[in-house]
Amino acid sequence: MDLGLQGRIALVTGGSQGIGAAVCLELARQGCDVALTFVGDAKQADPVLRDITGMGRRAMAMVADSSKTDQTEAVFERVLAEFGGLDILVCNAGITRDGTIWNLTDAAWDDVIAVNLRGYFTFARAAARHFKDRKRGRIVNITSINGQRGKFGQANYAAAKGGVNTLTRTMARELGKFGTTVNAVAPGMVETEMAAALAPEYRNKAVTETVLGRLAAPEDIAHMVAFLSSDYAKHVTGQVINVDGGQLI
Repeated sequence: MDLGLQGRIALVTGGSQGIGAAVCLELARQGCDVALTFVGDAKQADPVLRDITGMGRRAMAMVADSSKTDQTEAVFERVLAEFGGLDILVCNAGITRDGTIWNLTDAAWDDVIAVNLRGYFTFARAAARHFKDRKRGRIVNITSINGQRGKFGQANYAAAKGGVNTLTRTMARELGKFGTTVNAVAPGMVETEMAAALAPEYRNKAVTETVLGRLAAPEDIAHMVAFLSSDYAKHVTGQVINVDGGQLI
């Protein structure tokens, strides 16, 4: 399905692997030029960049720690300078530092909140200023069903994702009159590198919780992100949309 995104410019945080990589590739298939951020090895993003440019779209990767405001702002300025604008922001970068509440350290709490919530805020703030002036934009936040139900051993992660949900609704209220929509996509467990590292009993439990009998593929999330980025969703804003195979119901 052609979503009419040809020539749009997208920025995806945490775009070198997993859900983020799938989002980058789907937006490129739909005609977007794509900038992405990542942390770690400088070559980590190379496969995604090759695939995007192989589709005839422009691609750019930047190392950036989402918890550092100066780095998020530098990323945004570079995208504007090199691509000439921005139409779509997808906030996806995230980390986990799991532990039960009685064992959770201050550092584990602070690290997760800094990346998974504050990072979304700083990127969205930069984009909001741009979209407000242009009177047009799309922001899509990747959250989690655990931000709605809570999760044993993930007080920090669930709190951050719950914060993203309410941040999404607040930004939707603030930016609506400027032609900008803000939505969130909430996956359940997804077949990513992170899920592959889990013990089989945890993966199996997630599968049995779904009504469709399988984990999501990263592309399942990417398709929803692309739809929300398009004009087909121009009257959808402030929503947290579960793409979880019925895991939460």
